[in-house]
Amino acid sequence: MNPVEFCYFYLISVMVLSLLVAKIFDPHHESFPMKILVPIKRAIDYTVKIRVKSDLSGVEQNNVKMSINPFDEIAVEEAVRLKEQGKASEIIVVTIGPAAAQDVVRSAMAMGADRGILIETALPIDLGGIEPLMVAKLLKMMIEKESPDLVIMGKQAIDDDSNQTAQMLSALLNWPLASYASQLTCLDGGLIEVAREIDGGAERVRLSLPAIVSADLRLNTPRYAALPNIMKARQKPLAILKAEELGVDLCPKLKLIKIQEPPPRAGGMMVASTDELIEKLRLRGNINGGSIT
Repeated sequence: MNPVEFCYFYLISVMVLSLLVAKIFDPHHESFPMKILVPIKRAIDYTVKIRVKSDLSGVEQNNVKMSINPFDEIAVEEAVRLKEQGKASEIIVVTIGPAAAQDVVRSAMAMGADRGILIETALPIDLGGIEPLMVAKLLKMMIEKESPDLVIMGKQAIDDDSNQTAQMLSALLNWPLASYASQLTCLDGGLIEVAREIDGGAERVRLSLPAIVSADLRLNTPRYAALPNIMKARQKPLAILKAEELGVDLCPKLKLIKIQEPPPRAGGMMVASTDELIEKLRLRGNINGGSIT
């Protein structure tokens, strides 16, 4: 081998070796599937008619069907799909609530999550109880312990509609956030691409892992858990921690004064013409001086 051939062979060997080393030690390379953490909330099932307590102190939850918050269920489904594609190695579900909240963790594991964590507390997971900032701080502790590559969570809960936890968690961790996600694609090199809903339509953003994604309704349609998977979920590990022992201030910053049902809507009426409509509005006092109020 002459000197020129040797130099050429040497350079090629160095380049190949560099690429192999980069692949081996890159924690987000596709040969090292992601670890995904999915926070979920136990909420009144969306099919249940909400009833306010007689003393207006809150919503009646006794003998009411509870289930996974729909946006969080979408997040679980997306994580399971990523695992089925070989992009995820483990899915961890975390919830905060009473001991009864184990049921939603088992439901998520029946969908395909590998293990669950319940941060148990008797305080309501609502305004005036465990508020979004406290939830974000508790989740931050779990994320620092579990070291996931990706957090997928619902954009909001259907009971308090706060839509704050993902944003607060992103700020606490200093991680990038893609909110209102309608599509999620994993790329090489520790990147994900997310299509997100905005007022003008949709935009695409690219994030470096670790990152947080909050799911919108258009991200996917959650599956129904098959009976064999429901049975298997009973055997999957579920760790229970006490919220009060995690060192987070759980004193609420807000006070819930009262909850009221919206006033019943008055019945409508049919009119035969525009002139009749104007006359009806005039008699009701909705037209004043030629303008509609």
